[in-house]
This record gives sequence, C-alpha cells and structure tokens, in this order.
Amino acid sequence: MADPGPKPEARGFERHALTVTLLTVLSRFGGLAREACFGRLIGISDAASAFGFAFLVPNLFRRLFGEGALSAALVPEQTRLEEKDPRAASRLAALTLARVGLFLAGLAVIGELIIAFIPSEGGNLGFRLLAITLPYMPLVCLTAVAGAVLQVRGRFAPAAAAPILLNLSLVIAVCIAWWKGDGAVDGSTIGIVGWGVVFAGVAQAIWTLWEVRRTSPIIDASASEDRRAERRARFGFRRVVFQALPMILGLGVLQLNTFLDGLIASWPTIVGPTILGYPYPLEDTAMATLGYAQRLYEFPLGVFGIAVATAIFPQLARERDDATRFAATLRRGLRLAMFIGLPASIGIAVVRRPFVAVVYEGMAFDAKDVEIVAFVLLGYAVAIWSYSINHILIRAFYARREPMTPVRIAIGMVLLNLTLNLTLVFTTPLGVAGLAWSTAICAMIQSLILGRVLASRSGKLADRLVVGSVLKTVICTVAMLVAVVVSMNTIPFEVITGTWFSAFVELSSLAVIGGAVFIVTALALRMPELGWALGRDATVE
Repeated sequence: MADPGPKPEARGFERHALTVTLLTVLSRFGGLAREACFGRLIGISDAASAFGFAFLVPNLFRRLFGEGALSAALVPEQTRLEEKDPRAASRLAALTLARVGLFLAGLAVIGELIIAFIPSEGGNLGFRLLAITLPYMPLVCLTAVAGAVLQVRGRFAPAAAAPILLNLSLVIAVCIAWWKGDGAVDGSTIGIVGWGVVFAGVAQAIWTLWEVRRTSPIIDASASEDRRAERRARFGFRRVVFQALPMILGLGVLQLNTFLDGLIASWPTIVGPTILGYPYPLEDTAMATLGYAQRLYEFPLGVFGIAVATAIFPQLARERDDATRFAATLRRGLRLAMFIGLPASIGIAVVRRPFVAVVYEGMAFDAKDVEIVAFVLLGYAVAIWSYSINHILIRAFYARREPMTPVRIAIGMVLLNLTLNLTLVFTTPLGVAGLAWSTAICAMIQSLILGRVLASRSGKLADRLVVGSVLKTVICTVAMLVAVVVSMNTIPFEVITGTWFSAFVELSSLAVIGGAVFIVTALALRMPELGWALGRDATVE
C-alpha cells in the first residue's frame, strides 16, 4: 500500500497557534470595540454591574462545560476515533452535542424557575437580567463543544471567530438601548443588551454546528459497520463522561475563584449596601469596575495565551504515550507562552492608564473612572504570563488523563483566593483592586505547583533550553521596559490636543517602541520563539 504521506495534524502546534491567534485578534479587537461602546454609553454604573453579574453565570458554565471539562475530555477520545474509525468519531460528536444540549437546556429551565421564585422587592435588576441571559448558557456551551470537535479535525477557525458574532450583536444591542433610553442606558433599557447576548448565542451555535455537519466524513458502510460504529461512539461517550466528571469538579473549583470574585464585587447589586448590619466596603459599581479591567487583561491572554493552549492540546493528546515527544512539545509550549506572556504582563502594567483611556474614556466614562479601572488592571496585568502557563499545564494533565491532580491543587487555590479576597477587600485600602491582586497571586503560586508536579511525572520541564529561553525573554522584556519608561518620561504626549487623542498617540507610540525593541533584542539573541510566534513549526534544536 502506498504511503499516504504525513497527515495534516502532524504539523507542529505553532502554525495552528498562529491561525487561532490571528482570528482571535480580530475577535478581541471586536471585543475592545464592544467594551468601548459599553464604557461610553453605560459607564461605571449600577446597570453595568447588574449586566456583569447576569453575564457571569453563563460564562461560568461556558468555561466549565464548553471550553473546560467537556472539551478537555472529548478531544483525546475524538482524536482517537478520528484516526481509527471516522464514522464512529462522527457519531460520537453528534451524540455528545445532543446530550449536552439537552442537559444544559434542562439546567437553564431549572435556573429560570429558581429566579422566578426568588423574593425581590421591586424586582432585582441583576436577577432580571440573569433571567434574560440564562438561555445563552446552553447555546455557548454547544458552540464550544462543537469547536473542540472542529479543532480535532484541524478546523480552528470557526470556534476562534465565533466571538465576533457576540461582539457585533452586543455593539448593536447597546446602541439600540442607548437610543431607546434617550442618551442613557439604565435599568429600563439594559434588558435589550441581555437579549443581544441570547441572539448572539443562537447565531454562534448555528454556525459551529453547521461546520461540524459539513466536515463530518461521508462514508459508505454496511448495516453491521453502522452498528459497530454506533457501539464505539456510545462507548466513547461513556469514556468522555467518565473523564469529564473529575474535570468538571476540578474546573468547577478553579472557576469558583472567578465566581467568588464576581459575587464579592456584586454583593451591593444583588443583596444590598450592608453585610450583617455593617456597611459593605465596595460600592454598587464594583462589578462594573472589575469587569472593565478584566476585559483589558483578557485581551492579550485570549489573543496569545489561550491560543497557544488551544493549539497545543490536540498534539499533547496524540503524544501522551510517547514521553519524549510529549515533554518536548510541552516545553516548546511553555517557552512560547513565556515569550509572549511576560512582555504582555509588564507592558500592560506600564501603559495601563493610556490603555484604559483609549478603550473607555468619553461620554459616560470620565477621567476619574479611568484612574479607578487602571488601578484594578495593574493587579491583573502582572500575572498574564502565569494565566497563560496555567492553561497549558492544566491541558497537559488532561492529555495525560490525570484530571484529579489539578483538582487537588485547585481546591487549595480556591481557599487561598477566598482568604486573600476577604483580607485585601475588608482590611486594606485596595478595595475592588484587592480581588485582582488576589487572583494574580494565586495564579503565580498555581503555576509553580502545577509545574513541579507535572515535571515529577512527565520529565524535567525546566531543562537547559527552557531556562535559557526564559532568561533571554527576561532580557528582552527588560530592554522593552527601559525603552517604554524612557519614552514615557521624555516624549511630551500631554501637549497633544484632545484627551482621547493624546492617550491614543501615547499608547500606540509606546506599543510600537516597546514591541520594536523587544523584537530586535529577540533577533539579536537568536530566539526561535519569535519564529514560532509567527507560525513557523519548531525544528529539533
């Protein structure tokens, strides 16, 4: 039999990472445009905080079921069947999507019934918005699971581009709400934005499910082969569920950190201005402030960090039985994540104020709001490199089918995060920024623990090449930092007329200067990671 040649998936993850990155850049810039509309038309208000709380729950399930446990459990099984029995793989995808959709739709109905019976004098705005946005939960989870199937088939574009539909829908919805409210978006019109979320969920689900159907192989088979494929698919689904249950627990614990942050910030919105008879230390706009800062640090994380983790996961799943190749791929992923994440952390921390001003300032969002959000953003920004590495390390455990290990680590992180949250919010002047610093501190500690445990099981991660790469990345980042700080203190950006335009010129100038210095330094140090970031497959060093 003739050799069919190398399979498409044999290419390194670096090229797929570039594909995901480019599409995610488009969606993230769309996200910035969306947030710019939110900031200017809604501002830091109780309506924005209520919407942030309502969007928190569907996003929690998206990260848990869609992009998290279920996708993590499905990818290795789908990969195995795609290679051995494409018909069974197609059946597994259909079976998973159908059962997940029905289960989550049932949860959404139960949630709606619970909300309907929650006593709320005058109608709590946060719960009213949650009742509108809850149907988005099963829709976005179906989109994420369908995206996982497509990634196994080498189709990274649909899932990476799906957020563009959400951004477009929300921009249109918030503009309609602003127009209907005669130049203001408040409790009476914010519901329109909630319906925009649901409309986007429907569009995303239709698109990705159509792509799954379109890419499913058409194979002629006998009745007996059909039955055998059906049995394999059902057995594969049971394996996925068996693998997903501990992952759901682990990611549930992990995502509990995010939910607790949101709950602490949303307390004045959904409960009131006091706790146990004492004044609550945060204002009713805390959730809006936290959300605006989160969107900005998530920009580089989503564009680069999650893109690398998404692209590397199928390859790690294929190589899990080859310890040498698995470790080599993981080391490249960590080097690339650090190469991108460290300068992103330092860069955003330094230019946080013009960054916030360019995206949000204007109309309902004034200079005081810029300072508040920039202060919170600083806490999140310092650990962007760590968030990126954690995504890769957790997927490495999942690829090895060791989901309980990150569970145990995550439990400790939740307890630490809750302790730090309460300590920093209630006993320090940090206020809502305490939630950001707590998240960053826990992420860095988690990276160290995950790395040490994984190294003890899969081989040394911090070998000579990794350590050398990190040291060179630090040198490049320091050079970038010096160039940016010197530019900030020598170039008179303040003389430019117009507050927003001045911030835009400052941000774009510093980004170009810092990026150029970083790239030139990386070239001088002959770092292969620069080529990987541009989509070139790694060669053996």
